[in-house]
Amino acid sequence: MTELEQLEQELLKPSERLIADIQKIEGDIMLLGVGGKMGPSMAKLAKLAVDQAGIKKRIIGVSRFSDPSAREELEAAGIETISADLLNEADLLALPDAANIIYLAGTKFGTTGKEAFTWAMNTYLPGRVVERYKHSKIVAFSTGNVYPFTQVSSGGFSEDHPVAPVGEYGQSCLGRERIFQYFSEKNHTPTLIYRLNYAIDLRYGVLLEIAKSVNEGRPIDLTTGNVNVIWQGDANEIAIRSLLHCSTPTKILNVTGPETLSVKWLAEQFGLLMGKIPLFENEVQPTALLNNASEAHKLFGYPRVTIREMMEMTVSWLQGGGKISNKPTHFQERKGQF
Repeated sequence: MTELEQLEQELLKPSERLIADIQKIEGDIMLLGVGGKMGPSMAKLAKLAVDQAGIKKRIIGVSRFSDPSAREELEAAGIETISADLLNEADLLALPDAANIIYLAGTKFGTTGKEAFTWAMNTYLPGRVVERYKHSKIVAFSTGNVYPFTQVSSGGFSEDHPVAPVGEYGQSCLGRERIFQYFSEKNHTPTLIYRLNYAIDLRYGVLLEIAKSVNEGRPIDLTTGNVNVIWQGDANEIAIRSLLHCSTPTKILNVTGPETLSVKWLAEQFGLLMGKIPLFENEVQPTALLNNASEAHKLFGYPRVTIREMMEMTVSWLQGGGKISNKPTHFQERKGQF
């Protein structure tokens, strides 16, 4: 393991706050859709927190596991795994009961041209899941894409702002939220909707994309000139701790970092770190997709990993030839077409 990989592992370890909270969470924790971008590290974090708290609690990860190595990695970390297609009714009904559900299933990229499947995954499936787990607490992942674009000077929308998603992906995610809200009230299922804007790790994300463009001398589109980001480890921790804040009616929670970041500033800082001069194209628009996560910061504290730390690690990872996931975030997309 390289020095940077060791640092990453340190930054993915549970905080004392998480260890304290996981002792208050009653019952097992099941992550549905654990095989995606955030699921594996979140499941490992939960397992580490349980072990360090010295308690007994099953951490169960459910996915299709099209990549067998992902399942092996989770099981090696002490996480129980179940291979299941959640859209298959028999698979869903065969899952064990769990007092706590973190719902990560959904689809985003490649949704253009597959709109029907997008709605099935993002809106129909949540209804089936929340009926199956009506007696559980549920943290349901959503996205800042349910908000409209806002003036950069606004500081981002808070949870009470009216939603107005652009494009079918965002609309289907709002459908997911409404389904969870409906069944939460109907069945008295404590639920929290987790609206995330741009989790970052070293292999994927907004910062990596900007840094790669600077490093390779490719122009950076400034049309969407501002973003929010948060270290994935911090986002994972908030998701687990959110199980203590599920409620009826459903609680809505924005999750991201505290800064409204300039894409141009980020590129210039990466340029300084790498000895490169960034190239830009297009004019910055006065609006962007931004979240105000002050409620999450009040509940859980500020993220542990700072933007400067994320940037420095990203450059070290990129220059060191670290493994990269070739899945662009499309954070500059303004028409909701993913």
